[in-house]
Amino acid sequence: MRCIYFADFVKNEQGQFEVTFPDLAPNVATYGNNLAEALHMANDALSGYLVVMEDDGDRLPPASDAETLLPAAQGLLVPIEVDTRITRERDANRSVKKTLTIPAYLNDLGMEQKINFSLTLTEALKERLLG
Repeated sequence: MRCIYFADFVKNEQGQFEVTFPDLAPNVATYGNNLAEALHMANDALSGYLVVMEDDGDRLPPASDAETLLPAAQGLLVPIEVDTRITRERDANRSVKKTLTIPAYLNDLGMEQKINFSLTLTEALKERLLG
């Protein structure tokens, strides 16, 4: 299931970003040492929480509209989008066989340099699709 909840990011005295989800408080909270890490951790915390709620058969609370939420003092509201189906597939970590076509010269260069084509494609897809 695809969901968007707003997260409240507040920079603390140590320079870390504390993250809470007003619609899910106090159940979901995390932090990051910088903004990029906090965004990643917010996505991870939200997706994990929603998967558990689905598994337990709990109803997900409705997400508030941005216009109705107020950030904490010095806070910043950020929409965090997750898809629990993708989270489940990623966590299952199963592989599927794909057949693909690449230019011959890339195949030759890759073979010479002993490139693991599956690993390279997987890493490139993760970067492109998951950031």
